[in-house]
Amino acid sequence: MADDNKPTVWLGRSYPLGATVTPEGTNFAIFSQNATGVELCLFNGPDDTEPSARISVKERTDDVWHCFLPGIGHGQLYAYRVSGPYDPAAGHRFNDSKLLLDPYAKAIAGPIKWCDEMFAYQFGGDDADLHPDTRDNSAGMPKSVVVANGFDWNGDRKLDVPLAESVIYEVHVKGFSKLCPEIPEDIRGSYAALGSDFAIEYFTKLGVTAVELLPVHHFVNDDYLEKKGLANYWGYNSIGYFAPHWAYSSSGYLGDQVREFKEMVKRLHAAGIEVILDVVYNHTGEGNHMGPTLSFRGVDNASYYRLVGDDRRYYMDYTGCGNSLNMMHPRTLQMIMDSLRYWVQEMHVDGFRFDLASTLARELHEVNRLSAFFDIIHQDPVISRVKLIAEPWDVGEGGYQVGNFPVLWAEWNGKYRDCIRKYWKGDEGNIGEFASRLTGSSDLYQSDGKRPYASINFITAHDGFTMHDLVSYNEKHNDANQEGGSDGDSSNNSWNCGAEGPTEDTGILALRQRQIRNFLTTLLLSQGVPMISGGDEFARSQAGNNNVYCQDNELSWFSWEQSPEQHQLTEFVSRLIQFRKTHSVFRRPKFFQGRPIRGLGIKDIMWFNPDGHEMSDEEWSVGYARSMGVLLSGLGMDVRNFKGEPITDDTFVVLFNAHHEQIEFKLPRIKNSRAGWEMILDTNLPEGFLTAKTRHSAAAPIPVEARSIVVLKHGLSREKATQQVQ
Repeated sequence: MADDNKPTVWLGRSYPLGATVTPEGTNFAIFSQNATGVELCLFNGPDDTEPSARISVKERTDDVWHCFLPGIGHGQLYAYRVSGPYDPAAGHRFNDSKLLLDPYAKAIAGPIKWCDEMFAYQFGGDDADLHPDTRDNSAGMPKSVVVANGFDWNGDRKLDVPLAESVIYEVHVKGFSKLCPEIPEDIRGSYAALGSDFAIEYFTKLGVTAVELLPVHHFVNDDYLEKKGLANYWGYNSIGYFAPHWAYSSSGYLGDQVREFKEMVKRLHAAGIEVILDVVYNHTGEGNHMGPTLSFRGVDNASYYRLVGDDRRYYMDYTGCGNSLNMMHPRTLQMIMDSLRYWVQEMHVDGFRFDLASTLARELHEVNRLSAFFDIIHQDPVISRVKLIAEPWDVGEGGYQVGNFPVLWAEWNGKYRDCIRKYWKGDEGNIGEFASRLTGSSDLYQSDGKRPYASINFITAHDGFTMHDLVSYNEKHNDANQEGGSDGDSSNNSWNCGAEGPTEDTGILALRQRQIRNFLTTLLLSQGVPMISGGDEFARSQAGNNNVYCQDNELSWFSWEQSPEQHQLTEFVSRLIQFRKTHSVFRRPKFFQGRPIRGLGIKDIMWFNPDGHEMSDEEWSVGYARSMGVLLSGLGMDVRNFKGEPITDDTFVVLFNAHHEQIEFKLPRIKNSRAGWEMILDTNLPEGFLTAKTRHSAAAPIPVEARSIVVLKHGLSREKATQQVQ
């Protein structure tokens, strides 16, 4: 600093964007193509309304405004004021009376304090947004934080778990630990809690290979929700694509959320658990033309957002959230790619799940598989090598794109979810699709050269009923959201098993538990990648609310005061995951071919009816059929290890009965083998897995109780069977 307390200002550089710390000071760079002026404001404290210094940024290179401040370093608070035309009809909404967050801020100091000044227009009337508001918003605007990148990763490296080997656990950072008595109270609900000894032991014992975190990019807690005493719990309202959300930091120190996030990742990696982020690059928290001005809108509205062609006052909205980012602008694409690379290279995350990913693929209007977004990601040497998972739909016309994302991408398979729910609900005419979904959805992925692991299989997720509520409610019960029941999906394919909500009927309760075991067994034994919604392993309930996006309270948080039945279910899920990991036939990296296995008289996969005969074409179309069996041979996987040695497994039969009555199945015979079948699992049993070996001959029928699954393993060892085939 100079003697007159005014900072020394050097020219600086236009790259990288954001605030970049060097040994000499900090470089500041912000893109705005249409601005006429940029002012950088420094602050001493997060609640300060008057800056300690105001720097007019003079240098402009390729539409990037930049300067360098010697002596400024980690922890410095800052914000911008950007000048330019306020002309909504032309797409411009500049207003230099409003402080703005840096679009590249690596940390943001706290929440928005809502007031009228957070909006860049004068309230009143339908055309209010056409008239600028000149009041200062400093009292309500959080500040960006300068963050240095240094951190001791202590040898942390990419785990690179093959997607085919993955078991994903979708979880909310705060909700997982907020009520957990095993975690110190002062860190509950934080990144530190998710990386705690308790959490790591829990994930490890459960057996998951990755946690998929609901949004952790800094997000906006909406004004209208706060006025109703609610909150944006899920976080699908991003405003800072480089900044970990401030509220998940246990310490509260400026910028400490970055260090704490990194520590969480390092500890999870040390336990062999990957970290996948749910990212929201399709829209921002600034909403539609009547929304607040927080960052992008005031920095360069016409560049960052998709605007309606004829009247650029309005926004294209493919997300239902008021706006869509402009994927056709190179600087917007650059920001997204810079963000993705930052989270991989600096924060060490292992992949991303892209919310409403169809929006990212839209160029003019239609979803385009060859869009610039895909082109850039596929050629990027960093992003192309991590896990890329699409939510393959948005709310716009033609937005449902399940099965249509290109190679390198896996997809949330919404068709899997809907089909499995319908099957166990007892819907007719569903067995053909059920067989396809169980075996990796080759109808969606095989023709494009993709593998079964392109399908992220799930039955429940954060959005919708929990597994408990899926079998306990026919209707959504969203009164707590204060939206008159208009929110949340009304088509849930759920079945309450005979009573709506809580009941003391022991028969209904037993059926619900069996249905949960059916769903989880189907999920973990399906080809593809299973994703478990956090809490389903112990039947967490949300009291029938299928849209708890605004419920930051005990309705959404995990309850760790669990019944013996809940502990038993968790143990069952853990054993299911271990069973899947032990037997590669349930996680094949290639699709089944129906190929005969020489010498055994079977194929790599065989579907058969209760009489033990292979299913005929006519039987697949029988509407009332709800039961069938499948033989999966571990000798026909056509897979080799790195040494070129064939990988083999045992042979299994899985019997599915979604009827309301018991069905007896005849088992297929293995040629030249006198060995029988060993029952491994029966979802009719509360514990699921059998505690003692129960052997059955192929000649004796196997009774499968109503709405149950039975799994049997053939007694011929894989080693002996391999020798026999050879």
